[in-house]
Amino acid sequence: MFTSSPSRSLRASAIAIELACGALLSAGPALHAHAQAQAQARQYSIAAGPLADALNRYAQLAGVAIAVDAAKVQGLRSQGLSGSYGVEQGFEVLLRGTGYAAGKSGAGYLLIAAPAPASARPAVAPPVPAQTMHEIKVSAQTVRSASTEGSNSYNSSLVTLGKGELARKEIPQSVSVLTREQMDDQGLADLMDAANNITGVVGVKGVGQGMIINARGFQIDSWQYDGVPIPRNTYALGNWGTEGLVYFDRVEVLRGAAGLLQGTGSPGGVVNLVRKRGQAERTVALSARAGSWDHAGVQLDAGSPLNADGTLRARVLADVDNSHSFIDQVWEKNRALYAALDYDISRDTSLGLAVSRTDNRTRPMVRGLPRYPDGGDIGLPRSTYVGAHWNRAEIAQTTVYADLSHRFSANWTLRAAAVHMDENNSSVHQRMHGKVAANGSGVDFADWSTDFNSAKLGADIYLNGRFDALSLRHDVMLGANYSKYTSDDRFARTFNPGGNIFNIDHDRPWMDFDTIVARGGRATYANYDVRQKGVYGSWRARVGDALTAIAGARASWYDELYRQPRLNQQSTVTASGKVTPYAGLVYALNPQWSAYGSYTDVFETQSGRNVAGQALEPIIGSNMEAGIKGELMDGKVNTSLALFRYDHKNRSVADYAAGFACDGWYCYKASGKVRSQGVEAEASGEVLPGLQLSAGYTWNTTKFLQDADNQGKTFSQWTPKHLLRVWSRYQLPGDWNKLSVGAGFSAQSHSIGYERTYKIAGFKVWNARLAWQLNPEVSLALNVNNLFDKRYYIPAFNQTDGNNDYGTPRSVMFTVKYTPAL
Repeated sequence: MFTSSPSRSLRASAIAIELACGALLSAGPALHAHAQAQAQARQYSIAAGPLADALNRYAQLAGVAIAVDAAKVQGLRSQGLSGSYGVEQGFEVLLRGTGYAAGKSGAGYLLIAAPAPASARPAVAPPVPAQTMHEIKVSAQTVRSASTEGSNSYNSSLVTLGKGELARKEIPQSVSVLTREQMDDQGLADLMDAANNITGVVGVKGVGQGMIINARGFQIDSWQYDGVPIPRNTYALGNWGTEGLVYFDRVEVLRGAAGLLQGTGSPGGVVNLVRKRGQAERTVALSARAGSWDHAGVQLDAGSPLNADGTLRARVLADVDNSHSFIDQVWEKNRALYAALDYDISRDTSLGLAVSRTDNRTRPMVRGLPRYPDGGDIGLPRSTYVGAHWNRAEIAQTTVYADLSHRFSANWTLRAAAVHMDENNSSVHQRMHGKVAANGSGVDFADWSTDFNSAKLGADIYLNGRFDALSLRHDVMLGANYSKYTSDDRFARTFNPGGNIFNIDHDRPWMDFDTIVARGGRATYANYDVRQKGVYGSWRARVGDALTAIAGARASWYDELYRQPRLNQQSTVTASGKVTPYAGLVYALNPQWSAYGSYTDVFETQSGRNVAGQALEPIIGSNMEAGIKGELMDGKVNTSLALFRYDHKNRSVADYAAGFACDGWYCYKASGKVRSQGVEAEASGEVLPGLQLSAGYTWNTTKFLQDADNQGKTFSQWTPKHLLRVWSRYQLPGDWNKLSVGAGFSAQSHSIGYERTYKIAGFKVWNARLAWQLNPEVSLALNVNNLFDKRYYIPAFNQTDGNNDYGTPRSVMFTVKYTPAL
């Protein structure tokens, strides 16, 4: 039932965040003073590995400007660093046994030949010849870290969706990262915005208030949070999943089948939302924004160590955002609260905890506009509202995160993580359905009430290890994960003829669940109980000077129970011990470029029944990909080019030969075949001094190879054949270096309507940004979206009887950010 009263979980979340805020504010000044007195001591935990990586990671944590010329230290390894050290003490430990030492030079450090042991030194040491000094080019921008906050970059060479930190060119599939810097520059507020700025991904408006993430022609409905997969778009009706971005450091996307990571699911890929963490330095950032249609918002983001040695770190974030819309009568209010705590229990063990609370209230237009029966555009103004004045919706989400990492040795680590999410999604709203006649008649007023309540739980644990055997270096990963989704859903609707799309009545009487049922409307009560578990493993071996072989497999168990308790009906879907193999090769052409190829199997459960009443076998698919990846300009730029093909079989199709043998309608048989194939190209990072670029192009076709109704037709209606996204930012040089300009566009060819009988026109939308660093503490920015005021329809579940929504007209947003020096 729709309600406007705050829930118990909101109060609990608010109390937790207030306590964390108080701890930050009270501890901050004393700790800051102590940090000034102890500037030479800080806690570190850096794993053993390549010397260049260890030095860059140390530079980031120590706050010194340093970047590694990998060619000069190629083949050298560091034993890592664990404990409390001053800056130069830390360098000494990291460089022990490498033949090098760190020498101070201005604002940075130089790598010099290590001095000989005292017993081998002459009585008077001669000066070190100049040619023995090897410079590490000083630049803080090439630090290799998966975290993107404060990187000032649109590139992250490392990702975590593959269990542990891996370089993108070590993963034999297409991977993209949307960094915090790019999200802030473009003003991306939610996951649908993010999806529509990532190579090869389309954020589609579903038939509910939420979204569908689509890649390579397939929905991605199981999203990862810090690498833990949970079902995120399973409702009794439609698509209602939404997600804001304020809590997250970055969005990682792997395209193509990923059954090794999460078992059953879409061959489209994986979306991993990586949250912000407690901060090692005391920081406060205040920002305010104002823009078109009375859009206004404020945000506080603060963090600090809570003890003297920095082993306990906290963060709090609060965001308030209110806006009207270019659509008449539509408004939205968002409240977001987040608190995180990270604790280094020991030098080898770390614990992370966090809680987030999102409360979204709106007067929505849920299902957009209809089209003419032939798919033609009715041509209504973009401001047209089909709802009633009493339309209301509320989405409340409370999420708890926990993770534990332990390092057994320099080569063996264990990580366990869990995510629990409670979500309540309620609405009462008016829609308009039907086939529109030339005079606007033929549509019904549809009154709806939805009340979806769900709980999601995900848990994941894995062990990473490295060892040498048979003259080869081996990396192994073993893990297991589990997810559970339970829901208590209900919805009611009634259809009332007599509407006219050119003369919409917004003042019809109030409707809710009870009044709709009382008027003879149809009510549906439904419950889901979906559980999945699996064990997985992978092995990587350097089988030659340049060739790495990767093999892996996952065994999955899946159980789904769907019930309609008022009708005493239920259905089940099960899969037991399904094995998903994976194989890949990565060949290093040189230190910057690698070629790769990969193969993986896919299985997707399906709920259709055959004429014998049995559930259909899962869809079985095979995913192949080959390409080349580059990590250029000391890691500042990542590039990739990929060819991919996905085929699957056993897709359910109507069994017309059996007649109406399944509850008065057709049964199904597993005989459909589908193919998706294409090419992707991407580049991201600082391609020229001061110029950050994110650009990606996708050519993708999807087709029914075998289907009783759609043979030879396009499979995915909202996957355009051509998709190009570009965004760039240039920091002016010299006396103008406080000014930056940004510009970019998103362009796609046409998609098709749900009925596959008409086209949805393609579009190109330009955006621009101008930013000024007023002083070290204050920055100003102006974003203009849809610069040329393009009129177009967004990717959606476009149908002739509704769900056609205009893209946002030209809009502006002004932002001011204050980051005081502490």
